[in-house]
Amino acid sequence: MLERLSHYIEFPNLGWHFSLSDTLIEFSLLGGHFTIKWYGVLIAIGFLLAVMYGTWRVKEFGIDPDRMVDVVLVATLMGFVGARLYYVFFSANTAAYLANPLSILYIWEGGIGIYGGIIFAFLFGILMCRACKVPILAMCDLASLGFLIGQSVGRWGNFFNQEAFGGNTTLPWGMTGDIIASGVNGSGYDTALPVHPTFFYESLWCAIGFVLLHIWSRCAYRFKGQILCGYMVWYGFGRFLIEGLRTDSLMIGALRTSQLVAVLAVLGGVGLFLFLRRRAMALPMQLETIEEELPEETKEKTNG
Repeated sequence: MLERLSHYIEFPNLGWHFSLSDTLIEFSLLGGHFTIKWYGVLIAIGFLLAVMYGTWRVKEFGIDPDRMVDVVLVATLMGFVGARLYYVFFSANTAAYLANPLSILYIWEGGIGIYGGIIFAFLFGILMCRACKVPILAMCDLASLGFLIGQSVGRWGNFFNQEAFGGNTTLPWGMTGDIIASGVNGSGYDTALPVHPTFFYESLWCAIGFVLLHIWSRCAYRFKGQILCGYMVWYGFGRFLIEGLRTDSLMIGALRTSQLVAVLAVLGGVGLFLFLRRRAMALPMQLETIEEELPEETKEKTNG
């Protein structure tokens, strides 16, 4: 049966009020009770759209479609594992998780970290690329575009959960809701006042990033790894700014974990871009030098 709309979200300055639930549907089947959450549905939709986009453009990146699917499936599975482990080891409840390791599997109770998902997905994606003989940098470029699609859509799951919001704001789009007002999904803000919808900021940032990198990949794709670098810089910069507004950040001492990782992502993206661009620019010169050093007979055979 459809879940009763037991919660609400308001945008007071806009006069908007929405009754909603974090659950899409609940039903009983074969003696069991099943619940489908909006969060999971939106992540699935984002994943599906990302795969559809990748399938559309896979040949442009010189990747075999069947092998791409193998890489994506493994990388996605390990991405969920990484997202959960990232949250577990950087949350305030790490000791409780370690005391009861089985609770790490209770992902339906909430708690994943997007950076952990991205890192694990890329790492295991690279391993699968090597195993399946898929060009690694080309696959990373295509995956980066897919990640932006998935993140842009998936972030709306936070809307239904009333989580991943920021501190108080007087901006017209400030939001509130019964869960936000309860203070259970954040701290350090006045529960009676509207807050920043930071989930929306990140969703919009990822959507804009996708459009820009898509255009870049169609009009100015000069070397493999270029889009990956753009993704690291774009997402890292935006996440650093947005994370500074949030009320539920995972911490390392006095530092926000995601801001630290964001800085490393930006620096890594810039450094990798400069390295790959220099290598790409040097390659034609190296080929020209090699050709000049070849005997005349070899050149003739090569040109013939």
